[in-house]
Amino acid sequence: MYALIALGYTMVYGIVRLINFAHGDVFMVGAFLAFYAVEKFHLPLPAVFALAAGGAAFLAVVIDQVAYRPLRNAPKIAALITAIGVSLFLEYFTALHQVFGPNYYAFPRPFRVVSLEIGGITFTNIQGIILLATLVSLGALQYVVFRTKVGRGMRAVSHDYVTAGLMGVNANAVISFTFALGAALAGVGGVLYGIAYPQINTFMGVMPGLKAFTAAVLGGIGNIPGAVLGALIMGQSETMTTAYLSSTYRDGIAFVLLIAVLLWKPAGILGKSRTEKV
Repeated sequence: MYALIALGYTMVYGIVRLINFAHGDVFMVGAFLAFYAVEKFHLPLPAVFALAAGGAAFLAVVIDQVAYRPLRNAPKIAALITAIGVSLFLEYFTALHQVFGPNYYAFPRPFRVVSLEIGGITFTNIQGIILLATLVSLGALQYVVFRTKVGRGMRAVSHDYVTAGLMGVNANAVISFTFALGAALAGVGGVLYGIAYPQINTFMGVMPGLKAFTAAVLGGIGNIPGAVLGALIMGQSETMTTAYLSSTYRDGIAFVLLIAVLLWKPAGILGKSRTEKV
């Protein structure tokens, strides 16, 4: 689950060097779109995924056009503060009764949960779907980035925004596509989160968003496989802490782990240090 969100963080940072703190709230919007698709319109599961991914992607593009694009050449601190502001706006705007409302909602599961126990370890079909979705997303992203024309544009803009524009790359279009792609994965993650933990509200994206960002930094922010690796380490650490210590330490251990890794390797596990020319 963290990996699907962390992929969006790491892609956006890799292209525009922006920590999009509103990404966790885009994940929340995807979950609510899925909720209404199942509860109100009784859509089949593929349509639910498509609606959540498409709605989240559209929202991310609007956020980029309205809030981030005017600050493309501004100091990074301005864009960072704007990202925090957009995050807070989405949380409190969607909490209005005229939008989603402030209450918790029970997410209807579109299929029956089936458990399987192997060697004392219990697996569910939901966990299998989440793992499969993450692996498929990782493979698709690797293909897009390294085997397509738009992926070549993404790598060019990541390397040098100005020079890519001089070479004919529409940098703004590439950035918007990156926002949309990362948000679509967050939308899929929102659907899976609602199915796995069937209770949603407008502030549900805060902690998963922070932990997914931490996972992206842990694995090496800007590195797609690193985001998945960091997310797997994060999730495993939380689960083991809850099982063998206490659930009280579950949230704290993630950030302790991040500090330890950054002290050892500041660029993250798979990240590479960049050389700044003066």
